[in-house]
Amino acid sequence: MRILLKHHLSSVLICWFALALPAAAEPKIASSAVQLEELTSSEVRDRLAAGSVNNPINTILIPIGATEQTGPYVALGKHNFRAKSLADQIAQKLGNALVAPVIAYVPEGSINPPVAHMRFAGTISIPDAAFDAVLEGTARSFKQHGFRYIVFLGDHGGYKKNLERVAQKLNQEWAKDPSSRVIFLSEYYRLSSAGFDAILKKRGFTDVEIGTHAGLADTALTMAIDKNLVRSDAMIHNPKPTEHDGVYGDPRRATAELGQLGVQLIVDGSVAAIRAATSGH
Repeated sequence: MRILLKHHLSSVLICWFALALPAAAEPKIASSAVQLEELTSSEVRDRLAAGSVNNPINTILIPIGATEQTGPYVALGKHNFRAKSLADQIAQKLGNALVAPVIAYVPEGSINPPVAHMRFAGTISIPDAAFDAVLEGTARSFKQHGFRYIVFLGDHGGYKKNLERVAQKLNQEWAKDPSSRVIFLSEYYRLSSAGFDAILKKRGFTDVEIGTHAGLADTALTMAIDKNLVRSDAMIHNPKPTEHDGVYGDPRRATAELGQLGVQLIVDGSVAAIRAATSGH
């Protein structure tokens, strides 16, 4: 009787502990992820395999940001956060693409003596030759792994010539082996600048307010990605920033809602441009 009672109590305790333990987290479905750095090597290999039916991929998006001043109210990594988020949304809509880690170190001009953004604390600048080498090595790596389309998405206008130069060099070299192609998606930056500016003008904002750097357009687009990247309270309650603050425009009426209009424009337009660039290849 004691043995049976002891066995019964043990069973009750085991059941009680099992119920008391927190439920195990649902495993993440890796096949739905588009960020390369969140996947394992085997998962990437399998999704690249010809004839794969489990989210087959043939495109890699390389988001390129910058680490630069954007006045007193917007974080230094604005371009990096934007490039990653927008590339993620573009890849999700494409359905056949992954997103490489963001390239955050880019040319920003002379360091000593400092010019342009380098005059402000926190900006990082590297030589053009070093930047070109990073782009080239990155593209060659993805060709080696079997990606058919390698897409440069530049969130900052200062290095467009570098992206175009490297893409042209590699495509000329690979002309006899057309298994891979580099695409410099100039449409991405055009939409984030002139395209978004046009939307804001239709809503009554002026060129002076929209600005060219750290103004209304730049700030609104950043807020749509992550409001924490913008010091909104200080921006609203302080006087209009000037060029001496590193600001070209007036960001004080920027909102995430306005920025979301730009996000939609960039994502939809970039998806269409990538599909057009790859449809006949």
